[in-house]
Amino acid sequence: MTICNHVNFFSKIINHKIICLDLGSKNIGVAISDQGLKFANPLNLIKRKNFKVVTYKIISIIKAENIGGIVLGWPINMDGSQGPRCDATRDFAYAFLRVFEIPICFHDERLSTIAADNILKSFDISRQKKNEKKDAIAASWILQSLLDVYNNNNLESLNG
Repeated sequence: MTICNHVNFFSKIINHKIICLDLGSKNIGVAISDQGLKFANPLNLIKRKNFKVVTYKIISIIKAENIGGIVLGWPINMDGSQGPRCDATRDFAYAFLRVFEIPICFHDERLSTIAADNILKSFDISRQKKNEKKDAIAASWILQSLLDVYNNNNLESLNG
């Protein structure tokens, strides 16, 4: 398997759920789609320790949840340019593919953390609980954005 554009990605994951990872420097937010590829739900948070531990946890989720593909939040700058965080995300994808074969695509993650913060403002929970949930909610926001495009048949517009 390889890194796919959005159209090829969805053609490879028929009858499977999708997992979305929001790769942060300390944590990885995890979200999962439903089987029908309509809804994204925050799943959990993976603490970034070493690559082997992180990979094991992701593969465990993939196997347990019948995952057909991975969406990685693509951390482009607000002006659309790519910086060092995109390089790190791409490196993570290629390293993961050396361990486990699965279709991977990138999807714009701009404003996902702000959206997650806005969602969490309405909840009466501690700052610590909000921080624990923020990355998974951001991953869910990224995944829902992609699912909305897919379900509105606008994938061609994402591939330029």
